[in-house]
Amino acid sequence: MSRRALVEQRPYLLLSAAAALAFYYLRGGTLPEAYLFAIKGAAVGLLAIYAFVRHSSPDARLLTWALGAAALADMAIEIDLQIGALLFFLFHVLALGVFLKHRREALKPTQSWLVGLTLILTPVIAYLLPADRDTAWQVALYALALGGMASAAWASNFPRYRVGAGAMLFLASDMLIFAEMGPLEGHFLPEYMVWPLYYLGMFLITTGVIQTLRKRDPELRVVSSRDPV
Repeated sequence: MSRRALVEQRPYLLLSAAAALAFYYLRGGTLPEAYLFAIKGAAVGLLAIYAFVRHSSPDARLLTWALGAAALADMAIEIDLQIGALLFFLFHVLALGVFLKHRREALKPTQSWLVGLTLILTPVIAYLLPADRDTAWQVALYALALGGMASAAWASNFPRYRVGAGAMLFLASDMLIFAEMGPLEGHFLPEYMVWPLYYLGMFLITTGVIQTLRKRDPELRVVSSRDPV
C-alpha cells in the first residue's frame, strides 16, 4: 500500500503510530505530563477508533472495548499502578473473548505444547520475578490473564504471525515490566523495550483481527469510495 493510500484509507493507523513514536521520544523531555498522558493514550486509543470504524461486527466491537480499556490503562498506570493493571486485566479478558470465539479447529502437537506452556509458565515466571514477595501473587494473577490472552491468540484462527505474534510481543513487554521489579531493576532494557514491544503487539493484534474480519464478513465492512478491500 502506498503512503498516500495509507493516509487516505487508514488515517487512524498512521496517527496511532505517530502518537506511539511521539510518546517514546518525548517522554524523557520537558513536555508537561498532561500532554504526555494524552499522547500515550492516543496511541492505542486511535487503534480502538480504527477497529470501530472498519468493521461493525460484535467481535470488532468487543475488540474496540478491549482497546479502549488498554488506552485508559496506558494513562492510568502513570498515576496508579493498580488501576492501570486492573484496566489491562480487563483488556485481556475482553480480547480473550474475541480469540476464543475464533478457535482454530486443530493444532499441531508443537503448537498445542506452545499454547499450553504459554498459559502455564506465564504466571509461574511472573510470580518468581518480583523482589517484593508481597506483590508476587498479584503479579501472578494478572499474568494468568495475560498468558490466557496470548495463548488464545496463538490458538485462534486469526493470522498467527500477526495476531498471535502480536499477543506474544505484548506478553514479552509485560514480562520485562515484571523483571524490572526484580532482577532487571535499574537495567536499561525495560526502559527502552517495554513500550515498542507493547505498541507493536497491539498494532499487530488490531490490524490482524480487523482485516481478517473484513475478509470473512464483507457485508459488515465500513467501506469508503476509495476502499477496494
